[in-house]
Amino acid sequence: MDNTKMYKSLGIDLDAHDTLMGALPELFKECFLNKEQDLKGLSYFYSVVADIHGARVKELIEHKNKGPVIGSFCIYVPEEIILAACGQLVGLCAGADFWVPYGEQIVPKNLCPLIKAGIGAKYSRTCPYFQVVDLLIGENTCDGKKKAWEIFSDMVEMYVMDMPNKKSELGLKLWQEEVKNLCNFLEKKFSKSISFDSLLDAIQKVNAKRSALNRLYETRKNSPTPISGIDALLVTQIGFYDDIERYTKMVNALAQECEEKVLSNFKNNGRKRILVTGSPMVVPNWKIHHVIETSGADVVVEENCTGTRYFKDNVSIENASSKGDLLKNISDRYINNINCACFSPNRGREEDILKLCKDYKCDGIVYVSLSFCTTYMVEAERIRKVAKENSIPMMTVESDYSFSDLGQLRTRIEAFIENL
Repeated sequence: MDNTKMYKSLGIDLDAHDTLMGALPELFKECFLNKEQDLKGLSYFYSVVADIHGARVKELIEHKNKGPVIGSFCIYVPEEIILAACGQLVGLCAGADFWVPYGEQIVPKNLCPLIKAGIGAKYSRTCPYFQVVDLLIGENTCDGKKKAWEIFSDMVEMYVMDMPNKKSELGLKLWQEEVKNLCNFLEKKFSKSISFDSLLDAIQKVNAKRSALNRLYETRKNSPTPISGIDALLVTQIGFYDDIERYTKMVNALAQECEEKVLSNFKNNGRKRILVTGSPMVVPNWKIHHVIETSGADVVVEENCTGTRYFKDNVSIENASSKGDLLKNISDRYINNINCACFSPNRGREEDILKLCKDYKCDGIVYVSLSFCTTYMVEAERIRKVAKENSIPMMTVESDYSFSDLGQLRTRIEAFIENL
């Protein structure tokens, strides 16, 4: 379908956009279409990527007649509050190497590719999602992002949530206030009243999405896993920008198909089981999963922001009788259950990784840091120590969005898997 008229209305640089989209089909084919898979439910998620800058962008443009379209870069931004304000939340983390050189025209090269690509996507006017948002909500997690919001504010309206550095009593109070402040800001900014009922409805929708993803991931505990790691990653990635109710329905259908596949008594394939952890992996960053799963192992779980952290635990609605109760429960869920490397100390993440390794019967850990992602690169040493104490083999990988290191990665990962 020709989307030229829509792209022009969004101010897209058409020539540059054509170059970007020209590379995606071959990459998608290499990572997804050249492998065997028998899950019919994946066809929906493949179709979403095939039309990644088409149908969903049109839906978001149409939604602007009802409420705002809001972008974010982090799973600490509460989706429930955006939905309660009649908004649509879109994850804007950028995973394409195409955008990095554009970002490097503005920010230093020795900055993580996620930030450079995000700035580059907006600056180059080649991502419709960046062009369609009415507001971008940032969060003060890493130092790179803190300064990036100042640059973004010259290109799009920004609202920034402050994050505590530790999960202390004072830190929790700070975050509770930040959640309340966001709610008040959205009500005033978009003239949308957020009531107890609208917030409760939003919480139930997001909880349903989390429960669907958890159901899908539960099937990956089986040996062999009924769904490849790269397919599970793709499914989770799409949850950051798809229509929430449609997405939840499709994830549940896929989970049911995986459950039925497990019951069919298909035989163990003897492949090693890998936990991937570290920096987030956003569309179309499928490189590490692709290398691992074409090197004789299965990625069975991800401990990162595009993995279990995204859907770990629901927001409680029990005994909530006021809007204030619900906002407190939202803040509690996000601060207590997401163990990002921006916190120090971060014992919760160590515990999460050990539990996941046990529950998913993992043979080893591949710890992946984006280049110059300081928080995750430094925290790798803590995870290495904990893994060693529990006799879990672990390798560390530092990479960016380019494919220049593909051969080296494959050599190292193949050797790691052979020695498990």
